[in-house]
Amino acid sequence: MRFLMMHRMDESLPEAWNPSQEFIEKMGAMIQDWTARGILITAEGVHPSAKGALVRKTSAGAIGTTDGPFAEAKEVIGGFALINADDREQAVAYAREYAALFTEIEVEVRQVVEFADFQ
Repeated sequence: MRFLMMHRMDESLPEAWNPSQEFIEKMGAMIQDWTARGILITAEGVHPSAKGALVRKTSAGAIGTTDGPFAEAKEVIGGFALINADDREQAVAYAREYAALFTEIEVEVRQVVEFADFQ
């Protein structure tokens, strides 16, 4: 099964967008380990919301765009990882290992819908 882990963090924290060398090394080691073990499919960090945009479609069909930063959101998505896991419990265990690298973070774990789920 595939699971998406999205991590949210407080955008105002200085370390959110300027990771320490120690953090970079720990994250690199985890990425190498998880890749070698077949856990990690892909993982990426994203830029602050000031460089982003939000696109919304209303029920009336209108599509609008709001440029970042998104002041109404204290926590923003800082990155994601797509992983392989046997089940939800294993995916949550991986998310706990991932979260341990950070000072303060929230990791949402969601199972990816597969074609077979529609059968």
